[in-house]
Amino acid sequence: MTKIGLISDTHAYLDQAVFKYFEHCDEIWHIGDFGSIAIADELEAFKPLRAVYGNIDGQDIRIRFPEDLRFKCEEVDVWLTHIGGYPGRYAPRIKKLITENPPQLFITGHSHILKVMYDQKLKCLHLNPGAAGKQGWHKVRTLMRFDIDGSKIENLEIIELAER
Repeated sequence: MTKIGLISDTHAYLDQAVFKYFEHCDEIWHIGDFGSIAIADELEAFKPLRAVYGNIDGQDIRIRFPEDLRFKCEEVDVWLTHIGGYPGRYAPRIKKLITENPPQLFITGHSHILKVMYDQKLKCLHLNPGAAGKQGWHKVRTLMRFDIDGSKIENLEIIELAER
């Protein structure tokens, strides 16, 4: 079993409560808009980090992390990207690719809107952890935690950090 801490859109602010909530996680997945390479460094020093860059991230982050990251976590095909849309409204860059070769788990950021949706057509779970930073229009800063056990995605938790 792999325990995942999911975070996005920190925008150069990292709430120290993240370390408490992700203490028992095996990996942290950051879905872009770090806002500062220091955020990546701090998370990576704490736990193994898988990440993609976001639209506000500079060259220092873009050199270190890809735009898309597709990999297997245990038996689950995972795709991380910052701007990906969601079921029924995939981003133009993503739409053809995800339709031709859907992952089992598609995780995006960017919107600052926490979402958990299942795409029946593609048989794909879509997650967006919302935004953990203070920049943007969201009212509450959020994270997610979940487990991957073989081919199962389970124990999904939504964590509200505090108001922006």
